[in-house]
Amino acid sequence: MTDITSHTDNILIIDFGSQVTQLIARRVREAGVYCEIVPFQLADEAYERLKPKAVILSGSPASVHDDNAPLAPQKVFEADIPVLGICYGQQVTAHQLGGKVEGGHHREFGRARITIHKESPLFEGVWEVGKDYPVWMSHGDRVTELPEGFEVIATSPNAPLAIAVNEKRRYYTTQFHPEVVHTPDGAKLLSNFVHKIAGLKSDWSMAAYREQAIQAIRDQVGPEGRVICALSGGVDSSVAALLINEAIGDRLSCILVDHGLMRMGEAQQVVEMFTEHYNLDLKCIDASDEFIAALEGESDPEIKRKTIGRMFIEVFEREAKALAEQGKDAQFLAQGTLYPDVIESVSFTGGPSVTIKSHHNVGGLPERMNMQLVEPLRELFKDEVRLLGKELGLPDSFIGRHPFPGPGLAIRCPGGISREKLEILRQADAIYLDEIRKAGLYDEIWQAFAVLLPVQTVGVMGDGRTYEFVCALRAVTSVDGMTADFYHYDMNFLGNAATRIINEVRGINRVVYDVTSKPPGTIEWE
Repeated sequence: MTDITSHTDNILIIDFGSQVTQLIARRVREAGVYCEIVPFQLADEAYERLKPKAVILSGSPASVHDDNAPLAPQKVFEADIPVLGICYGQQVTAHQLGGKVEGGHHREFGRARITIHKESPLFEGVWEVGKDYPVWMSHGDRVTELPEGFEVIATSPNAPLAIAVNEKRRYYTTQFHPEVVHTPDGAKLLSNFVHKIAGLKSDWSMAAYREQAIQAIRDQVGPEGRVICALSGGVDSSVAALLINEAIGDRLSCILVDHGLMRMGEAQQVVEMFTEHYNLDLKCIDASDEFIAALEGESDPEIKRKTIGRMFIEVFEREAKALAEQGKDAQFLAQGTLYPDVIESVSFTGGPSVTIKSHHNVGGLPERMNMQLVEPLRELFKDEVRLLGKELGLPDSFIGRHPFPGPGLAIRCPGGISREKLEILRQADAIYLDEIRKAGLYDEIWQAFAVLLPVQTVGVMGDGRTYEFVCALRAVTSVDGMTADFYHYDMNFLGNAATRIINEVRGINRVVYDVTSKPPGTIEWE
């Protein structure tokens, strides 16, 4: 869609393939400054387009000694702007400016402590000379000879050049990773680079983004264009719909497809919220019979996902045609695409890596329907979407909802799908979430849900024998879903939740708790 990044102050982050490059962008945006991540192959073009006030060079699994090693555009070092090199970014800076990088030294992975030897605006007000501070290291190669004009201002036992800088040219390099939470003061260091060194203003806010996005939608859609939006009830599609509704009013039509795989009462709750509080043209389609009939007995998780995706497209396409017959023919399709999806689609390797996984992301539909995409959230991270939702007036109870997968309960029901099993799972899940809310734990947990296992066990209730399903409970803490740890409940809570589920849900006689982290497991079971 039309570019809405009219920010005078911005930072270009050049990605060399680090697994944590997104965290750099999150920290910069938390400091109130707009930034973009681009793979090194596209950095030249992005530099000319953005005209950044500063550049950050990411880490990488590569070595500067590799054939075709990734490099930064030389113009970055020729411009009079600050540069921050992180890990590989330090090595590539030294390499490109005439220093020396070697492998085969002490590798350093995990927590380390660095000692500060000289003051610097990079850690002004954060770290003091002569003291030690915890950081996170992850490197094999290291710089052994600095380029002209650089000096070492911090060291660690295995990194003699933990921080090396050229203050005159405003080049700052760290062997450690300030962007990760394991470097406790890292966000403050990045804020210092953004504000004290680059001198940038904190003009990146959701209030400003809201106004720019509304104008961009109007420019793209025009005075008469119509937009159709697949509203799943998730935060992303809901925020996108409200933003577009603000921009073009009743020229937006929303379709909620109830595939029978949602949580208890969810479709009704979404419809009530949007019809009571917002003047949205929303149609809810009950397609549960179609979906469940197509899934009945299916146990292969990939076939489940593909079946749900295909059927969603068919139902959505059918309803779009019905709207056209009513004179509401849409030229534009709205999607809640987020910035991580955009980053992954132009990945370090240059190949697309985005997979359509959720029923509200309609994938190939634009080509079939000859529609243009409207993606007003494509520059935002998930936490920023939640902030924008608040800005648009969505209630906290809705904004803070746990993530819910597009295929819904189908992938929380391993083994063959049936109406009976889905209903058992829906009831167990509702009781579990109710107990979490009553205990005041909902906002502490990133995601929690019940899973109905394809296992039946013998139990005893009263004087009778039972042979019923096992229910697994899952709860994790996470920042972005990329890694996660199981939530450490008090055992009394688990006991109470299990007792309620067994007593109130006919069909379950045993409850277990999943204590697997990610990795090695995934958050969902399928």
